[in-house]
Amino acid sequence: MEAPVFEEFDPASDCDCPGCVHWRRAARNSPSSLSIRLGGHPAAHGARRALVLAAAAGTVIGGAHATPAVTSAHAQARTGVPAEPEPPTPQGGASPLHGPVGSPGAPPSQTTGLPATTRAAIITRANLWVAAKVPYSMSSYWADGYRQDCSGFVSMAWNLGGNEWTGSLDKYGTRITREQLQPGDMLLFHNLSNPQKGSHVVIFGGWTDSTHSYYFAYEQTPPGTRRQSTPYAYWSNSARYVPYRYKGLKDETSVGGPPASSTTFPGAGSFGPGADNAYVTQLGKMLVDRGGGRFYTVGPGPRWGAADRLATQAFQLAQGWTGSAADGVPGPRTWAYLVGGTGKGIPAAGTPGPSGVPAFPGRGVFRPGASSEDVTRLGARLVKKGYGKFYPNGPGPRWGEDDRRAVEAFQRAQGWRGGAADGYPGPETWRRLFT
Repeated sequence: MEAPVFEEFDPASDCDCPGCVHWRRAARNSPSSLSIRLGGHPAAHGARRALVLAAAAGTVIGGAHATPAVTSAHAQARTGVPAEPEPPTPQGGASPLHGPVGSPGAPPSQTTGLPATTRAAIITRANLWVAAKVPYSMSSYWADGYRQDCSGFVSMAWNLGGNEWTGSLDKYGTRITREQLQPGDMLLFHNLSNPQKGSHVVIFGGWTDSTHSYYFAYEQTPPGTRRQSTPYAYWSNSARYVPYRYKGLKDETSVGGPPASSTTFPGAGSFGPGADNAYVTQLGKMLVDRGGGRFYTVGPGPRWGAADRLATQAFQLAQGWTGSAADGVPGPRTWAYLVGGTGKGIPAAGTPGPSGVPAFPGRGVFRPGASSEDVTRLGARLVKKGYGKFYPNGPGPRWGEDDRRAVEAFQRAQGWRGGAADGYPGPETWRRLFT
């Protein structure tokens, strides 16, 4: 089965915070996408817009959680305390994998001789159920033989030899601290007073931002599998969730050959916010080799960041791809072009691309004290667009407050607010200026 690909989105603002990245993708196919594209940063639209976005992202509203509450201009829209009881998550007990017609297969797995796996493989397996929207059931089994409840989902993601439950999953993991959490670990709550109905378990998919107060949870819960921003450790019973790391976890280079030379696309779960693995490093190195070095002030490294997204997008744009095909997240085609050395390289800063727009030179060019011809080119374009009043002397090659104020005025003219109108140009500001 092929790993699913992430939803893709043609960015409408320059903000790179995890909240903006998440909502851009979630809103692409929603009826409210037009208002999102015109409006910049999610936090600037208040709780009404957060409700629309939550529905577009597939958040379970009716029987699950309250609408997200806006917290700050640079944070993801948050969901508050549930207004109604959370979806019930009853679970079955330990059971064997089931065959294609639902007949019992192998006996329940044992904690010895665990199959080796990697973080990237765990997230890729979890994404398969997310993409398939596997219906929740404590008695049904999916085509892969795993029970369609929360503990069956984690058994599947960890590739265990049978269906475990919250009363046995801890035997397959090593207890860790909150600070040690990484994608692929699990957060387990086993309710001793009512283990069949009160317990729950999720896969940790990475922190949503630097505050480490919200994370991406992969979970099986009514009506089906989902991945969504979740307060640490969970909506309720937060203090009773315990983090664990799979005992059979191996380094990315220990399973299936060294990923640093992998020619096979590792799956969408290896990239995007929260990803931290050797495939991200491999991607960055390939992008640098194809002309994307200017996007990396440090690295490339294993943790996904804005530099990886911008360099990937620059490579995709260089191929003439637009819209959803140039969202900055590598898919199978992008990966194949990079590992095969095919397609066009990333053009040098200032070189017109397929649309006639000069290539975005990178954010590091537009910072206090920076000096380059790209700053002069930006200033000249701002003057041509009618923002010359901000330049009593110039524009020139050295970035200064005059440039920042002119860029901020242009961004605000696009309807952007908050972090999307900070006066520092990103790729979308650059594209609109030179279009």
